[in-house]
Amino acid sequence: MSEISIEKVTKNFGNVEVIREFSNVINDREFVSLLGPSGCGKTTMLRMIAGFEKPTSGEIRIGDKVVSSAKTFVPPERRGIGMVFQSYAVWPHMTVFENVAYPLKIAKISKAEIKTKVEKILEAVHLEEYAKRIPSQLSGGQQQRVALGRALVSEPKLLLLDEPLSNLDAKLRESMRFEIKDIQRNFGITVVYVTHDQGEAMAMSDRIIVLNGGIIQQVAAPAEIYRNPANQFVADFVGKVNFFKGEVSPGESSPSVAGEAGGGKIVLDGIDQSLPYNGQHTGRVVVAIRPENIILSQDEDVSAPAGVLKGRLLSMFYLGDINDCRIEINGAILRVIAESGTFDTLREGKKIKAGIREFLVYEDR
Repeated sequence: MSEISIEKVTKNFGNVEVIREFSNVINDREFVSLLGPSGCGKTTMLRMIAGFEKPTSGEIRIGDKVVSSAKTFVPPERRGIGMVFQSYAVWPHMTVFENVAYPLKIAKISKAEIKTKVEKILEAVHLEEYAKRIPSQLSGGQQQRVALGRALVSEPKLLLLDEPLSNLDAKLRESMRFEIKDIQRNFGITVVYVTHDQGEAMAMSDRIIVLNGGIIQQVAAPAEIYRNPANQFVADFVGKVNFFKGEVSPGESSPSVAGEAGGGKIVLDGIDQSLPYNGQHTGRVVVAIRPENIILSQDEDVSAPAGVLKGRLLSMFYLGDINDCRIEINGAILRVIAESGTFDTLREGKKIKAGIREFLVYEDR
């Protein structure tokens, strides 16, 4: 059982508060990512789970065992964890087999058992044919697999990963995401994964904990984080988004869903246009529109459930799978991620209509 229970954990470095009252339960066999910008406290939180840092206050349990509290501190080597760092940290003079076998050798496991366990792990991380090579003969991705294999060979129930893919190229990062997720499922282990890359977190996680300034902003499944971000920070950090400030002009009734009948609208600042709105917010608001939730047309009227904005197609960037557009609306810029085929039909400099499928509304603070 490798459930992690974190209760009101705070961490200060001198007068600087890095983590503020972090509380959450990471379930057994769950894959949870700590996501946030540099300096948000995610690595510090991971290091406290691992035992490399002591919380200033609060309690951490792994399974039914208290590992950090005001009265208790269990060192890392007695927590039953595996850990993979951003740097590969493999021994350059050892072969792949020897690197992976090292934790077992330190634990004085028999040679026969070491051979069996290491061969099993090398097969799991697709390195069985590289067992006799040294790290300098391996690619970056293969070296990261060595580090992963070494962390898994002792059969931990809890695996902690601190930005393990950040040194790899984009294509290799993408393939390694799915390999790590497959390994987690096959081994049935709990994973806590630190990253600043929202794509990694979205692809691998059962749940994401979004951090900013040491404070939890939202905890939810990836789809919920993306579709219903709790605040502007989450909306901006996870995915692409356009923000417009405006003023709610209420209609006759106030249903809870943006765009429903009722006559209300949001008058957008500076562009002399509005979007229908009959939600719960009043007064000053911020409208968040995902670029992919917009339909473009230069030849005909657009019917869209959440309103239409009119402007001029400022620029297009053909990226193969998408057409990345910028619409100028009375001096404001609206980014649109359109289908790639629109690159051949739309014309820069021409008037254009942007139909909004949906948008989110936040209080303007």
